[in-house]
Amino acid sequence: MVENKLKELGLTIPEVPKPLAAYIPGIKCGNLIFTSGQVPLANRQLKYKGKVGLDISDEDAKMAAQTCILNCLGVVKSLIGDLDKIKRIIKLVAFVNCTENYTAQPAIANGASELLVKLFDENGKHARSAVGVCGLPLGAPVEIELIVEI
Repeated sequence: MVENKLKELGLTIPEVPKPLAAYIPGIKCGNLIFTSGQVPLANRQLKYKGKVGLDISDEDAKMAAQTCILNCLGVVKSLIGDLDKIKRIIKLVAFVNCTENYTAQPAIANGASELLVKLFDENGKHARSAVGVCGLPLGAPVEIELIVEI
Protein backbone atom coordinates (compact mmCIF):
# COMPACT_ATOMS: atom_id res chain seq x y z
CA MET A 1 0.00 0.00 0.00
CA VAL A 2 1.24 3.43 -0.96
CA GLU A 3 0.11 5.02 2.32
CA ASN A 4 2.16 2.46 4.27
CA LYS A 5 5.26 3.21 2.18
CA LEU A 6 4.76 6.91 2.84
CA LYS A 7 4.49 6.25 6.57
CA GLU A 8 7.70 4.20 6.50
CA LEU A 9 9.44 7.15 4.84
CA GLY A 10 8.04 9.56 7.43
CA LEU A 11 5.94 11.34 4.81
CA THR A 12 2.26 12.21 4.58
CA ILE A 13 -0.03 13.31 1.81
CA PRO A 14 -1.20 16.86 2.50
CA GLU A 15 -4.63 18.25 1.87
CA VAL A 16 -4.94 19.86 -1.53
CA PRO A 17 -3.43 23.34 -1.52
CA LYS A 18 -5.86 26.09 -2.49
CA PRO A 19 -5.26 27.19 -6.09
CA LEU A 20 -3.19 30.35 -6.42
CA ALA A 21 -5.27 31.63 -9.37
CA ALA A 22 -8.26 30.75 -11.61
CA TYR A 23 -7.83 27.00 -12.12
CA ILE A 24 -8.67 23.67 -10.49
CA PRO A 25 -5.98 21.52 -8.81
CA GLY A 26 -6.62 18.51 -11.03
CA ILE A 27 -8.99 16.88 -13.46
CA LYS A 28 -9.95 13.29 -14.22
CA CYS A 29 -10.36 12.47 -17.91
CA GLY A 30 -11.22 8.85 -18.61
CA ASN A 31 -8.61 6.75 -16.82
CA LEU A 32 -6.12 9.62 -16.55
CA ILE A 33 -5.66 12.33 -13.95
CA PHE A 34 -3.84 15.55 -14.79
CA THR A 35 -2.70 17.75 -11.93
CA SER A 36 -2.14 21.46 -12.17
CA GLY A 37 1.36 22.60 -11.32
CA GLN A 38 2.09 22.29 -7.62
CA VAL A 39 4.67 24.40 -5.80
CA PRO A 40 6.27 23.35 -2.49
CA LEU A 41 3.51 24.53 -0.17
CA ALA A 42 3.28 22.98 3.29
CA ASN A 43 0.64 24.11 5.75
CA ARG A 44 -0.36 26.83 3.27
CA GLN A 45 3.14 28.32 3.39
CA LEU A 46 5.90 28.14 0.80
CA LYS A 47 8.35 25.68 2.38
CA TYR A 48 11.21 26.53 -0.01
CA LYS A 49 11.83 29.79 -1.85
CA GLY A 50 14.37 31.16 -4.26
CA LYS A 51 16.28 30.65 -7.46
CA VAL A 52 18.32 27.45 -7.78
CA GLY A 53 21.97 28.25 -8.39
CA LEU A 54 21.66 31.54 -6.49
CA ASP A 55 19.42 31.45 -3.38
CA ILE A 56 18.78 27.76 -2.78
CA SER A 57 21.02 24.68 -2.87
CA ASP A 58 20.48 21.77 -5.22
CA GLU A 59 19.72 19.54 -2.22
CA ASP A 60 17.03 21.89 -0.91
CA ALA A 61 15.60 22.20 -4.41
CA LYS A 62 15.37 18.38 -4.61
CA MET A 63 13.48 18.43 -1.30
CA ALA A 64 11.21 21.12 -2.75
CA ALA A 65 10.52 18.81 -5.71
CA GLN A 66 9.57 16.06 -3.25
CA THR A 67 7.17 18.43 -1.49
CA CYS A 68 5.67 19.32 -4.88
CA ILE A 69 5.08 15.67 -5.77
CA LEU A 70 3.43 15.03 -2.40
CA ASN A 71 1.08 17.92 -3.23
CA CYS A 72 0.41 16.39 -6.66
CA LEU A 73 -0.42 13.06 -5.01
CA GLY A 74 -2.73 14.95 -2.64
CA VAL A 75 -4.61 16.26 -5.67
CA VAL A 76 -4.86 12.75 -7.13
CA LYS A 77 -6.07 11.35 -3.81
CA SER A 78 -8.73 14.06 -3.58
CA LEU A 79 -10.11 12.90 -6.93
CA ILE A 80 -9.98 9.11 -6.45
CA GLY A 81 -9.94 8.66 -2.66
CA ASP A 82 -7.17 6.04 -2.53
CA LEU A 83 -3.65 6.22 -3.98
CA ASP A 84 -3.65 2.45 -4.46
CA LYS A 85 -6.02 3.05 -7.37
CA ILE A 86 -3.08 4.51 -9.31
CA LYS A 87 -2.13 2.01 -11.99
CA ARG A 88 0.92 3.86 -13.31
CA ILE A 89 2.68 7.20 -13.17
CA ILE A 90 2.65 8.41 -16.79
CA LYS A 91 4.48 11.73 -16.92
CA LEU A 92 6.05 14.31 -14.66
CA VAL A 93 6.92 17.85 -15.76
CA ALA A 94 9.27 19.81 -13.51
CA PHE A 95 9.85 23.54 -13.83
CA VAL A 96 12.98 24.72 -12.03
CA ASN A 97 13.36 28.42 -11.20
CA CYS A 98 17.09 28.80 -11.85
CA THR A 99 19.88 31.06 -12.96
CA GLU A 100 20.54 31.54 -16.67
CA ASN A 101 23.53 29.17 -16.86
CA TYR A 102 22.16 26.46 -14.53
CA THR A 103 21.96 23.05 -16.24
CA ALA A 104 21.15 20.50 -13.51
CA GLN A 105 17.35 20.68 -13.79
CA PRO A 106 17.09 16.87 -14.23
CA ALA A 107 18.90 16.31 -10.91
CA ILE A 108 16.38 18.59 -9.17
CA ALA A 109 13.44 16.71 -10.75
CA ASN A 110 14.94 13.49 -9.36
CA GLY A 111 13.68 14.60 -5.94
CA ALA A 112 10.18 13.85 -7.23
CA SER A 113 10.97 10.99 -9.61
CA GLU A 114 12.91 8.94 -7.08
CA LEU A 115 10.09 9.23 -4.54
CA LEU A 116 7.54 8.04 -7.11
CA VAL A 117 9.63 4.94 -7.82
CA LYS A 118 9.94 4.24 -4.07
CA LEU A 119 6.16 4.49 -3.71
CA PHE A 120 4.99 2.74 -6.90
CA ASP A 121 7.97 0.50 -7.78
CA GLU A 122 8.15 -0.22 -11.53
CA ASN A 123 4.81 1.53 -12.06
CA GLY A 124 6.38 4.71 -10.69
CA LYS A 125 8.81 4.98 -13.61
CA HIS A 126 7.58 7.69 -15.93
CA ALA A 127 8.28 9.96 -18.87
CA ARG A 128 9.57 13.34 -17.77
CA SER A 129 10.58 16.84 -18.74
CA ALA A 130 12.74 19.09 -16.54
CA VAL A 131 12.78 22.69 -17.70
CA GLY A 132 14.63 25.74 -16.40
CA VAL A 133 12.55 28.91 -16.07
CA CYS A 134 13.27 32.47 -14.94
CA GLY A 135 10.57 32.55 -12.25
CA LEU A 136 7.69 30.67 -10.62
CA PRO A 137 4.64 31.63 -8.52
CA LEU A 138 5.45 32.99 -5.04
CA GLY A 139 9.17 32.72 -5.82
CA ALA A 140 9.06 28.92 -5.60
CA PRO A 141 12.19 27.09 -6.74
CA VAL A 142 10.22 24.21 -8.31
CA GLU A 143 6.76 23.54 -9.75
CA ILE A 144 5.60 20.07 -10.80
CA GLU A 145 2.74 18.71 -12.92
CA LEU A 146 1.79 15.03 -12.88
CA ILE A 147 -0.19 12.68 -15.12
CA VAL A 148 -1.29 9.32 -13.70
CA GLU A 149 -3.29 6.37 -15.00
CA ILE A 150 -5.92 4.91 -12.71
